[in-house]
Parts: sequence; structure tokens; C-alpha cells
Amino acid sequence: MDNSRFNIGLKLLEKIDGEAGQNVIESLQDICPDLAKYTIEYPFGDIYARSGLDLKSREIATVAALTALGHCTPQLKVHLNAALNVGCTEEEIKEILLQMSVYAGFPAALNGMFAFKEVLEQRNLKQHG
Repeated sequence: MDNSRFNIGLKLLEKIDGEAGQNVIESLQDICPDLAKYTIEYPFGDIYARSGLDLKSREIATVAALTALGHCTPQLKVHLNAALNVGCTEEEIKEILLQMSVYAGFPAALNGMFAFKEVLEQRNLKQHG
């Protein structure tokens, strides 16, 4: 294991996704720990660590892509949380999801908006629970 990539990726994952990212990694340990390792090393240790975009811009792109794919709701929820964690406002995220109605269609935009509604409700419960 390349500890530098893994450690860089793990630190970024914690900063961006908090416990949600860690939960995904832990959930893979009993079935495919290599997938967990690769999820940390490549996306976070290699790509997110690059200097070409800030974390907010990377999360905007990720939320748009996952929304457009239309079949990645669990991952979309993680990255909707991440977008909020790295500085996106609720209004900005709503606009991203609305923008996807043009390029990915209304079903994808609706699914994304409903996922965002769930994320906001869960965050609200954590803050007041």
C-alpha cells in the first residue's frame, strides 16, 4: 500500500465527507477491503489532492455528475453532504440540481432534489437531536 497516497486520501476524505465517507470505507472491510483502499487512494489521494480546482469546485462537479447519472443516490447523498461541508450553500446546490434538469432531464433533477431534501433533513436532525 502506498502510504502517502492513502494517508493524503484519508485526510481529504475526512475533511470532505466526515463520518459518511468513513462509514462507506468501513462497510467495505468485510467484503472487499481493496475497494475501500482504492476509493481512498485514487479519488481522494490522487484526484481531489490536485491543485487545479478547489474542493468546492470539485464537489460541484461531482454533484452534477452523480445527478446526471441518475442511479447513484447513495453516493449523491454523500457528496451533497460533502458539498455543504466544503462551502456550498443550500441555494447553490439547489441551482446545480435545477441546472441538471436541462442536461440530464427532469427525472434526474427531481431525484437529485429529493435526495438533497433528505440530506438537509438528516443534517437538521443531527444539529437539533
